[in-house]
Amino acid sequence: MSFLWMLLIGLIVGAVAKFLTPGRDPQGCLVTMLLGVVGAMLAGFLGRSAGWYAEGQPVGFIAAVGGAVLVLLVFRLVRGGK
Repeated sequence: MSFLWMLLIGLIVGAVAKFLTPGRDPQGCLVTMLLGVVGAMLAGFLGRSAGWYAEGQPVGFIAAVGGAVLVLLVFRLVRGGK
């Protein structure tokens, strides 16, 4: 059940990140969900490295959205102007 919860939150975080980042993104729900999950994981890694989060402590929603925005920007750079 926690896996499904993670995917649902990832979908919400990814959608918010896409809304906050200007530009056209024709990716579907699956890419949006992966964007949110990877963004939350990135935010957790960076937060633990900086000492903001303890090991096993969940990442906040705002940090997860920030991580997803970073992942989206990198995704756009790698993908190019296609």
